[in-house]
Amino acid sequence: MSDLMRGLPARQIKRRALALSELGFGGASIGNLYRATSDEEAAAAVEQAFASGIRYFDTAPHYGLGLSERRLGRALRSKDRDHFVLSTKVGRLLVPNPTPCGSDLAAGGFDVADDLVRQFDYSRDGVLRSIEGSLQRLGVDRIDIVYVHDPENHMDDAVSRALPALCELRDEGVIGAVGAGMNFVPPLRRIVAESDVDVVMLAGRWTLLDRSGEPLLDECAERDVAVVAAAPFNSGLLSQAFPTGGKFDYADAPAEMVAQAQHLAQLCSDSGVELPAAALQFPLRDQSVVSVVPGMRNRAQVSDTVSRFSAPVPDELWRQIS
Repeated sequence: MSDLMRGLPARQIKRRALALSELGFGGASIGNLYRATSDEEAAAAVEQAFASGIRYFDTAPHYGLGLSERRLGRALRSKDRDHFVLSTKVGRLLVPNPTPCGSDLAAGGFDVADDLVRQFDYSRDGVLRSIEGSLQRLGVDRIDIVYVHDPENHMDDAVSRALPALCELRDEGVIGAVGAGMNFVPPLRRIVAESDVDVVMLAGRWTLLDRSGEPLLDECAERDVAVVAAAPFNSGLLSQAFPTGGKFDYADAPAEMVAQAQHLAQLCSDSGVELPAAALQFPLRDQSVVSVVPGMRNRAQVSDTVSRFSAPVPDELWRQIS
């Protein structure tokens, strides 16, 4: 594994022979999240990530109606398949849109043509169809981790149908590990308690500003379930050295949240650290967390992220903000 993860440290998913680089590449932005990104920018971002030692790449059909998967697959095609870990998600099938309006921005938040539409499907057949589509778009013959994506409004189907189907595929060796991912803690706690998952992806709930995921992390530690911490910047507020506003959980941050972020930023500054560096590194202070996964859109963002991830943070600052 040392050659596989060369450049960045890795942590093991205890239930599986699978290690993730502690910094992962979130693929939503290269699916044109909120605004368009060129094919060249996306390819350069993935290339820079790999060159910087990132070996865990996450995507989903939802991201740009398949665009993220296609771009990520093309960018990784020249790499040895044994030298990176790839995850995608099930729960949203991509089907022809009977009433396209020209853009997915309003409906899905991605600046792509809406010739396809998302159809929630957590059935066994839906899982199989989703994985088949992802394999084709990614251009690979296997997927290392498959998450059930955002099942908070479909929990019975997720627990009784989607997750058992994924576990069967895992046990047959078709996929490497089974997980679930969302922004909500209680449904993930139910999944950890009732399903044979190897890993959960928790978005925005184990960050400097929102630590409501702590009970989930405790339960995952008890069951040897790994945690991937996504959205460490809470949609952007924590990505600024000194926030004056911005997004928190996909909406404009309320004044009290901005004030909290500014307080954290001042503590960081007093210790010679930028707030985004502390935000990136904080989730990994819990040993259940195996990787932190921010979105990255272009080469410059990747370089900045890797630099911040590697920046030294004094123990005294962690004592102040932990």
